[in-house]
Amino acid sequence: MHSDPASELETPRPGLLYRLYQRRLRREIDAARVPHHIAVIVDGNRRWAKQRLQERAAYGHRAGARKIPEFLSWCEDAGVEVVTLYLLSADNLGARDRQELEDLFGIIGELARELAEKPRWRVKHVGACHGLSEGLADALAAAEERSAERSGLHINLAVGYGGRSEIAAAVHAIIEEHQEAGGSIDTLADHLTPESIGEHLWTRGQPDPDLVIRTSGEQRLSDFMIWQSAHSEFYFVEALYPDLREVDFLRALRDYSTRQRRLGG
Repeated sequence: MHSDPASELETPRPGLLYRLYQRRLRREIDAARVPHHIAVIVDGNRRWAKQRLQERAAYGHRAGARKIPEFLSWCEDAGVEVVTLYLLSADNLGARDRQELEDLFGIIGELARELAEKPRWRVKHVGACHGLSEGLADALAAAEERSAERSGLHINLAVGYGGRSEIAAAVHAIIEEHQEAGGSIDTLADHLTPESIGEHLWTRGQPDPDLVIRTSGEQRLSDFMIWQSAHSEFYFVEALYPDLREVDFLRALRDYSTRQRRLGG
């Protein structure tokens, strides 16, 4: 695990110096070792709003949503092929204020529609619709349907998502299929393998994330992709998500490209 170094470019430096630093970072990234799949825990929106003396967290959530297309463009330019964004956890659905949730439902729905309008990007919802508003569930489904045939950047929107719930749902699906096929309880254990569970996750058919990034300085997974991230690398950025800069992202790629991945070893 690695924390964002405090010594490098702590405040935004627009203009020539900033551009020179970006170029230096790009030169230091091994192009052959750019992660195929990046998963991001989008964190810090509420704190960002509080720092600006805003009473409603929606102010920060909107700022975070505005940052996402820009962040995805950085990923696309770098050669990343899959990005998963953790936008709303299943736990949040029971813990957040109702007004904040309603604001979030609207903001995420607008974001899904915006991303689906991009000509190359493919959008997929990963998570459960239980607890989401009908409008948000419809927006996610429509974005997925509209972009399903595209072959560009694949974007997973993790909404109503929980890693433990995902694993439980996968196991439940395997049991149902086994019963429908006439299998007995005695033979069920043979079908509950890591491979079969992986084939029934919400991200089935996709590569596991190579790199998991979390913003805001927090260093925990928060029930995010706990199965898929078993062998992922982790990178923690101090910046709150709306303040994330391209140099923060490039530093994450540079750090990743220098690691010797052990994949459980």
